[in-house]
Amino acid sequence: MIIIRKLSFGLLALAAVAVTLLLWRGLRHDHDVAGSSPLPIDTTQTPLERGRYLTQLGDCMACHTVQGSAAYSGGRMITTPFGRFYSPNITPDDDTGIGRWSADDFWGALHEGRAKGGKLLYPVFPYTNYTRMTRDDSDAIYAYLRTIAPVKQASREHDLKWPVSWRVSLIGWRALFFEPAVFKPQADRSAAWNRGAYLVQGLAHCSACHEARNALGGVQTRDNPAGGLVLDWYAPVLSAAVEAGVQDWPQADIVALLSVGKSARGSALGPMAEVIYESLQHGSDEDIAAMATYLQSLPVTAKPEPEAQPRVLPNDLLRARANGASLYAKNCAQCHGDDGEGRAPAAPALAGNRAVTMDSAVNPIRIVLFGGYTPGTAGNPRPFGMPPFSAAMSKQDVADVLSYVRMSWGNQARAVTAVEVERLSGGPLW
Repeated sequence: MIIIRKLSFGLLALAAVAVTLLLWRGLRHDHDVAGSSPLPIDTTQTPLERGRYLTQLGDCMACHTVQGSAAYSGGRMITTPFGRFYSPNITPDDDTGIGRWSADDFWGALHEGRAKGGKLLYPVFPYTNYTRMTRDDSDAIYAYLRTIAPVKQASREHDLKWPVSWRVSLIGWRALFFEPAVFKPQADRSAAWNRGAYLVQGLAHCSACHEARNALGGVQTRDNPAGGLVLDWYAPVLSAAVEAGVQDWPQADIVALLSVGKSARGSALGPMAEVIYESLQHGSDEDIAAMATYLQSLPVTAKPEPEAQPRVLPNDLLRARANGASLYAKNCAQCHGDDGEGRAPAAPALAGNRAVTMDSAVNPIRIVLFGGYTPGTAGNPRPFGMPPFSAAMSKQDVADVLSYVRMSWGNQARAVTAVEVERLSGGPLW
């Protein structure tokens, strides 16, 4: 009996220590504000102009503005596997926005994921990236947001599944997946590399989309990387050559893709087109080149492990390819060429196009169903577009034409099934 009591006491003590550690890690504060921004101060800019510029590079408007509504007034729906999130009003309205927030409160949101008063924020707000920002850049963004017109619009409550709807669960999530940390330049790297790393890792928060998440919403840490599924689109891996790796690209092509939305090596559609339109096209030449420098330096990783898909029987595949060839000749060849060679500048080549051949077929399916445009930018003022075929083709037809494209002209990708097309046919475009 004494042994059992001692064992029970020991287990309770261990449990208490574990809970204490969990609470400490999930609720701890980080007061590290060391370091100045790796982004040099442009002496031609006023402090407020710098704040506006940083706000654009952080792409704050994209999430915090509903199309047709006042800028930064919130309410945009963001769909996730955990439910629907609605962005808050970040105009300086005293009652419904951040008008009563101090610069310290704003820094707490970006650096620690805490709203004014200490409420823990869901990481759909990418504070896991913004935490790398320096205090001076946070203060510049805060100062700019204070100058925009206040809008009285109450923020909408999230519509989340249990247990995510229980906000206290964030304590455990933060203990497992969040570590506040200001960006520290690496002495053995160039100023351009550090500048690009600061933007990609922090302010531009690229990994918020381009890294896969586990069942709990934390970034997956495994040897074989995977991209992220965001707003029903696939954000490909930035380090894999078969997906979005640009290690072997000329830097000019990377810069063109990021700032114009199209280059000789690829084009942006879907949510990435919006990122370029709202944010990256406004970046300075030096900042975009720095991002390219950093992206080129990423270690090349292996091809992501393919996800399990329904098996396509040989006879079904033959039928699909025959139907796909007929559909392609009728609907696609006029723009993309008989042999997938493309017709510049209107339509890209499909032969050897990794956006078509990567294992994930999410983006090709969405593009065929709903169409899309590259972003309208200064370097691409009249973008060509892809028409939608959701009304003209059945789900099986979409699967067949994509299977044909992914297996023709040297392309070697798996077949697409009608089940996949059906799964991606609903929901908002992004």
